[in-house]
Amino acid sequence: MNTIVLIVTALIGYLLGSISFSYIIAKKIKKVDIRQHGSGNAGATNTLRVLGVGPAVSVLALDIFKGVIAVWIGVFLAPNDSGLFPAIAGLAAILGHNWPVYYGFRGGKGVATTIGVLASLVFFPALFAGVIAIISIFITRYVSLGSLLFVLFTPIFTSIFLHTYDYPSLYIVLTVVVALLSFWRHRTNIQRLFTGTESKIGQKK
Repeated sequence: MNTIVLIVTALIGYLLGSISFSYIIAKKIKKVDIRQHGSGNAGATNTLRVLGVGPAVSVLALDIFKGVIAVWIGVFLAPNDSGLFPAIAGLAAILGHNWPVYYGFRGGKGVATTIGVLASLVFFPALFAGVIAIISIFITRYVSLGSLLFVLFTPIFTSIFLHTYDYPSLYIVLTVVVALLSFWRHRTNIQRLFTGTESKIGQKK
């Protein structure tokens, strides 16, 4: 029975994560496919490039929110406190954002949804990592670098504060998996960071 509920939890998380708010808002405002403009990424940063600050903030908030909702659905359906159900639901939401079933499996890089998921599961480690990420973005204006630092430091801080905040050990595994996934999705950004050709925030693509 628990296996069936876990599968349902993962499916709900994936379908929720597959809702691409950048695609929906771009279609609503400019009647365009956000994936065919700017960087081609279906996310908040590209929405900023193509549509401006207001729509980008909306996309960011909604993408974070769907990660939060996915985790809490997992919490609600969980039969115990192992952390497995909310972790699976959150990971499924990130996978849904990256490879959405509704849009031909062409999605974004999952940063905002990852923020929602990790902030819900390991709030303080995510907060500390987020501060580092924000400082990095403020100094360098590289959103991709800040995103990578966020997912890099969250598992580190989760390991440090695991017992302090009584997190399930499974969350270390989850944060590492999410970090590896994010680094893979940002592999072209990493190449451009090394070559100095990565776009900065506020810079036209």
